[in-house]
Amino acid sequence: MAQLSDDCFAFSGPMMSVDEAVGLITTRVNAIADLETVALVEADGRVLARDVAAPLPLPPFTNSAVDGYAVRNADLPQRDAQAFPLDGRIQAGGLAQAPVKPGHTVRIFTGAPMPPDAETVFMQEDVRIDEAGKIVLPPGLKPGANVRPAGEDIPQGSIALRAGQRLLPQHVALAAAFGLTSLDVVRRIRVAVFSTGDELASPGAPRAASQLFDSNRFMLMAMLRRLGCAVSDLGILRDEQASLANGLKRVAGAHDLILTTGGVSTGEEDHVKAAVESIGSLVLWRMAIKPGRPVAMGIIEGTPLIGLPGNPVASFVTFVHVVRPTVLALAGSLPEPLTPIPLRAAFTYKKKAGRREYVRVSLRRGEDGALETVKFPREGAGLLSSLVETDGLVELGEGITGVEPGQSVGFLSFAGLL
Repeated sequence: MAQLSDDCFAFSGPMMSVDEAVGLITTRVNAIADLETVALVEADGRVLARDVAAPLPLPPFTNSAVDGYAVRNADLPQRDAQAFPLDGRIQAGGLAQAPVKPGHTVRIFTGAPMPPDAETVFMQEDVRIDEAGKIVLPPGLKPGANVRPAGEDIPQGSIALRAGQRLLPQHVALAAAFGLTSLDVVRRIRVAVFSTGDELASPGAPRAASQLFDSNRFMLMAMLRRLGCAVSDLGILRDEQASLANGLKRVAGAHDLILTTGGVSTGEEDHVKAAVESIGSLVLWRMAIKPGRPVAMGIIEGTPLIGLPGNPVASFVTFVHVVRPTVLALAGSLPEPLTPIPLRAAFTYKKKAGRREYVRVSLRRGEDGALETVKFPREGAGLLSSLVETDGLVELGEGITGVEPGQSVGFLSFAGLL
């Protein structure tokens, strides 16, 4: 389990910026030390636990990059085209045992091993066959053209995959190219998730007229699973301090992170703060972010707790900027900063200085063909439709006070947030 002291997140002072919050997380959370070995087909999305050194060069042998004709560099035509007798054929997967004879060429196909003494390949589109059946090669080709040397991609013994890399399909492909069948990875981060509030009902359960079906919990569990976590669904805990405290204490020792949604504001019926403080410690982060200012960080028996806002959009935004880096830090992952893409704004927006804001936008092509961002027409952190009907978020930094049409803004695609 991740064990943290009760004061390692202690903070009291002015409202914390997003960067300060993320920095606090990544420098104070201890990575999980438990490892496991998984089959290569199960490695996607996991965090690599050990460096992978290339056990063989890639490619493992010198081969042709094209379909064509292989010759010795000493025989390359210099000023005029030259006819070469054809001396054999090498297909991909075949063997190239005999060297190319001086003044001859060999038919070769993409991926086939180069024959001994041959160093250059002419593309088949650039040659012709004369009446005598000889291969006419044009002048001017550079020595070594259209050949992939052994180790050109990755030399043997070099570090090909770094520990802490969150594996993507392309990383799995590289491991497969080395002939590996399994990888050592960090075990999945165990996260307990629950919602709070008497106003919530779980989908499938009876719903009173004054209740809403709980959507946040399912959104957060889906986001956690995309980060490779093992998720425990605690359901809905009611607005009662003792019940909340018992539920939190029960799961703390068996999980690496506890994630709640709702109940972290300062209203009379927001009981998460008091419940956590009765069994551990909690410091409310007055985070300078919109939507999503009421975010809490706590420690229960050494296990970190993050309390997210109850409004769905605020919960989504703060998950991306608080929970995501926490999970990555717990897994010992290499940093994965979110880098906004500069795009053109097609909207007007005003904001306060001193806080970071995220505006929900869709993408469209302007009259000049360039991509531009269009703001969702309605405000409100409770509008799930604003997440479903848009393509991402425009990030407006603390120093920005407004946006005008035509201005460059930073766009974060939903597709790249997890």
